[in-house]
Amino acid sequence: MIPDVSQALSWLEAHPQALKGIRRGIERETLRVTADGKLATTGHPEHLGAALTHHWITTDFAEALLEFITPVDDDIDHLLTFLRDIHRHVARNIGDERMWPLSMPCFIGAEQDIELAQFGSSNIGRMKTLYREGLKNRYGALMQTISGVHYNFSLPLEFWQAWAGVEDAESGKEQISAGYFRLIRNYYRFGWVIPFLFGASPAICSSFLNGRETSLPFESNGRGMLYLPYATSLRLSDLGYTNKSQSNLGITFNDLQSYVKGLKKAIVTPSEEFAKLGVKDGDRYLQLNTNVLQIENELYAPIRPKRVTHSGETPSDALLRGGIEYIEVRSLDINPFSPIGVDAVQARFLDLFLVWCVLADAPEMNSDELLCTRKNWNRVILEGRKPGQTIGIGCDDTRKPLQQVGKALFADLRRVAEVLDSEAGNQAYQQVCDQLVAAFDDPDLTFSARILKAMQDAGNGGVGLALAEQYRQMLRDEPLEILSEAALAKEAEASWQRQRDIEASDTLSFEQFLKANGGG
Repeated sequence: MIPDVSQALSWLEAHPQALKGIRRGIERETLRVTADGKLATTGHPEHLGAALTHHWITTDFAEALLEFITPVDDDIDHLLTFLRDIHRHVARNIGDERMWPLSMPCFIGAEQDIELAQFGSSNIGRMKTLYREGLKNRYGALMQTISGVHYNFSLPLEFWQAWAGVEDAESGKEQISAGYFRLIRNYYRFGWVIPFLFGASPAICSSFLNGRETSLPFESNGRGMLYLPYATSLRLSDLGYTNKSQSNLGITFNDLQSYVKGLKKAIVTPSEEFAKLGVKDGDRYLQLNTNVLQIENELYAPIRPKRVTHSGETPSDALLRGGIEYIEVRSLDINPFSPIGVDAVQARFLDLFLVWCVLADAPEMNSDELLCTRKNWNRVILEGRKPGQTIGIGCDDTRKPLQQVGKALFADLRRVAEVLDSEAGNQAYQQVCDQLVAAFDDPDLTFSARILKAMQDAGNGGVGLALAEQYRQMLRDEPLEILSEAALAKEAEASWQRQRDIEASDTLSFEQFLKANGGG
């Protein structure tokens, strides 16, 4: 059902200090919308700083799609307060606009209303916009406006020293990377628990389909909302950002060398489908290249192994240089019940689950097995709250009740929680276990059930608008706690100077720059 982790948990209980110093970071995306719930058509506000170089406030796919990035932190409450300060500052500096509190976008009349994110006149800035042009032409702009939260997580060196016997991060990079890949494989096998508990996109605005065909058996509330009665996260479904041609790449998560080899192959593998688009239409670029992936970041994945890159370094080259430094969890919907899109309960759950994923045995997986795990995810994404729902165990069609598997998992998580709480001197992690495990007996406690009930009463847009206005007022009224207005103004000005410096340092033409960086 789930791996027998008792021996590893006993080890952890004997080495509680090994978890001291878990480090985390959060990236939160949110659309800027008008007072009547339409996508903002204004550019990224200048006084927020330069999106290309600001350390905390940038844009994702579109000019209207804000992204907030926290520094790395070993204290959850401090981390979330920092994120809240960014939200407070932005709420006070986007005029009458609001931050959309849902993962699935607000009403968008036409795809051409979505302006791609702009990053200035430098070669790297223009390349970032062109990459987004490629995403728009390959997959459509609407699906790129879906928002989520990314949770970055790393275990302290002390853990790897005690668990894997490494001396330091440099000499132990292979063992540390192997440990993180073990985590990733277990995440693929059991990570469906995240959309079950925290999926918050069971419905969409009918404008999102924009005439596209879908085989999903949507129900309608008659007021422009489409939903699936037991869905948890339509953001993670095929309606979201997926790339069908990626499933044939054979990228696996068994070891560093084969993972990087698969990734590097994908960015030089031609795609017949994308070749039909062409790279240019006259003088206008349509995409960076016609390969399956324009760049490595285009790989769709619910979790990614990461390392901070040096200047001019690709993500895969950074991994080869230093091994996996942290992992990025990408399966969190925006939490509509939090003004900052995520809360401490979720962060503590992810800590528990990711520690469990490192400890639990995780046999190597070929690409067929990886695809097989997707069936469980899809089952939970589309009908996770369905009474009697089952989960596949392995790829041999053995099924167990979701409720049973979930409760067995939480019995293990509670032991991890006791270790973390013993170090902190409180019961915060155990309280998270008590709160969340109840959802397996009563799925109405899940985010998706709660938000769908509100949407059936007030509609998709009605709920989004009401929450956006409520959070706008709340955040505008709250004082900053960690950052100051002076520090934020200083970072904004410094970001503009960094952008100007980059623009002044360009020596190649844009065409030369593209050829040197895998484009054209």
